[in-house]
Amino acid sequence: MNKTKLIIYWVATALLAIGMLQSGIFALLRNQQWIDLVTKLGYPLYFLTILGTWKILGVIAILIPRFKLLKEWAYAGFFFAMTGALFSHLAIGDYDIKAILGPSFQALFVVLSWYFRPPSRKIV
Repeated sequence: MNKTKLIIYWVATALLAIGMLQSGIFALLRNQQWIDLVTKLGYPLYFLTILGTWKILGVIAILIPRFKLLKEWAYAGFFFAMTGALFSHLAIGDYDIKAILGPSFQALFVVLSWYFRPPSRKIV
């Protein structure tokens, strides 16, 4: 694997991990901003516990070595969560720049991290 691809992988993975970990922690802590967001989108509050837990576990899965199949599931979950968040905002008419760019960039980081991951982290 060449150096450029490895750099893209680690930058995208770091940005993905930081974003997911931060949002997972805030979801589990039931940060008021997250409560307002989930309520605005029409989801029940227990959704924060589910989403927060899975985000933190997903970060662990993509960062630790081995467990290639688990990584695939974590990437898929992150992609579904971020595209779901984006479409949820659009569905209720929330076109705020943060509501659109946050999930869009996280989905981009998911795709970049998945695509550029080293062969040792791929299912062959």
